[in-house]
Formats: sequence, C-alpha cells, structure tokens
Amino acid sequence: LFWLSVNIGLFWKTFLLYYQGLQYYYLHQMLGLGLCVSRASASVLNLNCCLVLLPMCRVLLAFLRGSQKVASRKTRRLLDKSKTFHVTCGVTICFFSVLHVAAHLVNALNFSENYNEDFLSLNAAHYRGEDPRKLLFATVPGLTGVIMVLVLFLMCTASTYAIRVSNYDIFWYTHNLFFVFYMLLMLHVSGGVLKYQINLEEHPPGCFNPNKTLRQNMTMPKAIEDPFPDYTAEPSPEDLPVSEPFVQNNFMKICSEEPKFQSHFSETWFWISGPLCLYCVERLYRYIRSNKPVTITSVIRHPSNVLEVRMVKDDFKARPGQYVILHCPRVSALESHPFTLTM
Repeated sequence: LFWLSVNIGLFWKTFLLYYQGLQYYYLHQMLGLGLCVSRASASVLNLNCCLVLLPMCRVLLAFLRGSQKVASRKTRRLLDKSKTFHVTCGVTICFFSVLHVAAHLVNALNFSENYNEDFLSLNAAHYRGEDPRKLLFATVPGLTGVIMVLVLFLMCTASTYAIRVSNYDIFWYTHNLFFVFYMLLMLHVSGGVLKYQINLEEHPPGCFNPNKTLRQNMTMPKAIEDPFPDYTAEPSPEDLPVSEPFVQNNFMKICSEEPKFQSHFSETWFWISGPLCLYCVERLYRYIRSNKPVTITSVIRHPSNVLEVRMVKDDFKARPGQYVILHCPRVSALESHPFTLTM
C-alpha cells in the first residue's frame, strides 16, 4: 500500500506540475495533455527503475534478514517477498513504458503540427509539418527510446513461466540486458527536447508585449532604413487590439522581454545511480566470494531422488534459513540455482 501510494502521488504531483506550472505554460500550449502524461509516467518509471534492483541484492537482503537489524517478524516476512516485489516493479515498468511511449507519439505529432515561429527554441521540430518519424528515429531521445522498448520487450517475454521452464538460458541472457537498458536510459534523458521558461518575472506567461505589438502593427517607410528603436514596457495604447485571454480582472500583465527557455537537467541519474552502483558492487562481491575454494567431502543419494552434497568452506559459518547457489558449468555457462543449506 505504501509503494502504491507513492506511485499514485508521484504521478499526480508531476501531472499537475506540467499542467498548471507557469514555467511550462507555452510548452503545454503546444503539446497539450501528452506533455503531462509523458512526464508523469516518466516519474513513475524513474521510481520503479530505482526499486527494481534492490530486491536482487541478495547479500544485502540476507544480511538484513539474518541479523538483528530487523527485529520485527513482519518486516522479515516482507524481505522474504523480495522476488514478488521485483516482479511487481517490473510489471509496473512495462505498463508505464507503454503509456510513456504513447504520450510521446502524441507529442511528436503535436511538435510537427503546432510548430510555433514565435518560440523557435521551444520547438523540437525544424518546421511545421515535419515528419514525426524524424523526431522518433533521428534524435537521441527517440532512437534510444525505440531500442529500450525492444530490450524491455525481450526481457518481459523471456521472463514468462513457460520460457523460464523450457529454456532457462534464454531468460538469463535476456534478463542481463538490464545493464544495456540502464545505459540507454541515461542517454535517453540527455537529449533536452522538453524545455521550460526561465524568465517568469520578466515575462509572465500570457502577458502583453508592447514592443512586439508595435513592431507588428506599424509599417516602416521605405526611406527610413534605421532599425526600430526599443520601446520601454509601458501600458499599451487604447487603440491597440488586445486579445481576451490577456485581460484579467480589468488589468493587463505587461512583459519587458521575450520568453527564454532552457532544457531540463536530467533527474534520472539521481534515481538510478545509487541502486545501480549498489547492485554492481554486490555482483562484484559475489563474484569474488564465489571464487573461494569449496571442498566436497561426500555425495549421498537418498530415496525420492534427493541428493545430499556435503561440503566445507573456510571462514564460513552457516545460519538457519541460508541457501547456496550451485553452478554446474557442464550444464550451462551462466545458469545457477539456489538450494537449501542444512546443518
């Protein structure tokens, strides 16, 4: 329930930020709800891409489960459900990835159709009517997004029960593509396609710019070749036409300069860098620990196809609830499985 509440709250908070935020006023006018849905789903994806790695940190979970750090039995039971939580985060990533891709398809179409000549830096398209497929396959965010969708599709389909049982190697090899997925994710957010306004005080969104209006309404005589002088931000003359949205409560917002836009600094690094580094350190630690020699003292076959393998390892003390990961290279180069450890 806590995890579900965080996901819903994060989605709704991000949606409202891009729907009502003044810094996204012009971008929202151009893209509509596609902007809000794409960014809200991206926030949920960042959260779950951060959490999905934690249940796979087996050494950390075993330390917490077997130590006195976690005294509550209910909490230890939750730690035993780490695989279920991992699958839940994975399914959430798949669902919101579909939603994220659908929203960005709408954004690519709106960038092409709603090209605005007044805000050239805000446009992702180069001209009105540009083929939206260029935004999807000829840009860094678009191309990395397409590859990530393919990688995620392979990981999800190979994770099904039927494939894992019939050919575990397929599941294992495709699931290790997660490292490629995370590298592409870091590149995906570095494109800077979506921008926000940085000069809200000098240019309140939807304000009236007298300099721009005077330049548009007045014609310059051919004999005069000097550039137009800059006009100070003063109340507009009564004879100038003013559109209805700009007039609120009998007063008008006057802007002194044109809006300035800037690309977002990527927040994905903050979400995934910590868990990714933790997982890589743990994988390295497990690799070093697995290279320590283990002496097999005897192998006993019991009734009902039960096989007992007795082994000794230096500097090792078994505790209740532990298990060992057995790897047989003649069966598979990478495949390994957990087995119960008894005293």
